[in-house]
Amino acid sequence: MKKKIVTMFGALVLACSSPVAGCAAGEQIFSDVPASKHFAQAVNELAERHVIGGYPDGTFKPGNSVTRGQAAAIIVKLTGIDTSNVKDPHFKDVAKTNGSYQAIAALAQANVIGGYEDGRFGPNDPVKRGQLASILVKAFDLPRYDFYGMKNPFKDVAGNQSHSASILILHQFGIAGGIAPDRFGVNQPVTRGQAAKMMKATEDEKPAMVSFKPEELGMDGIYSVIWKEDQDVYESIVARDTAYGPGRLQLIALKEGTATLNVSGYNGDSPMNEDEEIYRKYYVHVKKTADGLKLSIEQTDDYLPTEAPLESSKAEKIKKVRLYSATVELLEGDAALHICKEDQKTCITIRQPGNYYAVAQLNSGEEIRYAMHVKEPEHAYFHYDMDVLRERPFYTFNVEELFEKNGYYDEKAARNIGKHTVVTKNAKHIANITRDPRTNVFHVTAKKAGTVEVKFENPVYFTGEVGDGVSGMITGMEIKVRVLNGLINVSASQVYELNY
Repeated sequence: MKKKIVTMFGALVLACSSPVAGCAAGEQIFSDVPASKHFAQAVNELAERHVIGGYPDGTFKPGNSVTRGQAAAIIVKLTGIDTSNVKDPHFKDVAKTNGSYQAIAALAQANVIGGYEDGRFGPNDPVKRGQLASILVKAFDLPRYDFYGMKNPFKDVAGNQSHSASILILHQFGIAGGIAPDRFGVNQPVTRGQAAKMMKATEDEKPAMVSFKPEELGMDGIYSVIWKEDQDVYESIVARDTAYGPGRLQLIALKEGTATLNVSGYNGDSPMNEDEEIYRKYYVHVKKTADGLKLSIEQTDDYLPTEAPLESSKAEKIKKVRLYSATVELLEGDAALHICKEDQKTCITIRQPGNYYAVAQLNSGEEIRYAMHVKEPEHAYFHYDMDVLRERPFYTFNVEELFEKNGYYDEKAARNIGKHTVVTKNAKHIANITRDPRTNVFHVTAKKAGTVEVKFENPVYFTGEVGDGVSGMITGMEIKVRVLNGLINVSASQVYELNY
């Protein structure tokens, strides 16, 4: 077993530099920010922490607009982004003597903010509500949920707008509402009072999470994340600042526990080079501390016990299973049975790669043999690749049974497929296929491994499960003969043409 800690615990709760409890209710710092204002507590707390300030006359002027430069300066103080040794963003209208230059340059370098197409930043322009939403999401690295996966109550927020996803992310976390129940006010300027409340709310409502850059995972870019088991310990997102950017892995802690994570990525400049694909697997640990949930990941090369599904009909009830090695050595006389997670079949658990035999005893006393080939997966997944084959050298079935997995099919047509034609050359060397007269009952006897295609005279219309949008014509069936560890299996499946 090889394990490697690839990151230390990430800080998941942003700490206030000098938190003030209840100052809005007990103290009025600015003459024009009474406790009754909805933004009063945020304004007072940020002022106490010297993140924002007022005017010499003791006012805050909460109704004044916040400029883009001012917003940058406040965000830098809130997030602690390093402003030393920043690169010049070369905005035409932001000189190094500008009081907000360091903050603007730092946020530009971190891809939190950008300028206009004409090369300006507009430091004195009022920041708009949509712009501030995107700035907050990027600066605080909030989870990058997809626009179409979130609830959208706003008529003025559409998927093709540049700030739309950020707006819904803030709305989802309760950070920002609209100027009306159905309007966000994307292009309206943000007032000083609103900005204070939105910024403080973002700080408070950011979920417990950690982000990883590709290089922290030994990659130049990240494709996707996968897990093969039900888990509610964490949520994962691959966040990209551009459509084809390298991405960052965001892990949001949900509850204390440990779960698995698979990450795929690439090395090199292009994500299209399959030769440079990389796969990693990790344990995700979430622990509850006095400061909240904290998350870490641990790289591993472990493999986990893997389900082996045992094919059986509805009428066949498996009572007991004996498991043997490839040399027919008894490994388990009564292997533990459970229902498979994915397909509701009866499963046993395999813990090591290799070749196996299983013998299932039914309630009727009949026994069914299975061959199993278990190997390590090609990529870094936690579960073994599993090939399980039921011994069935002879197979009798009604063609109508093949249609039962379809959401809808023409039952009358399924009973009237007409004549059948074997279209595979030398099919007789693979299997002997016969049909009972005036029925859809077929008998197949296997001869050697191979596939035989049978065409129906009358195709059958079908649709998939409700909502999947799949439909087409079932034009025939495929008879497949497989051999595994010396056991032979015959199976039948549909041949179909999809409608586009």
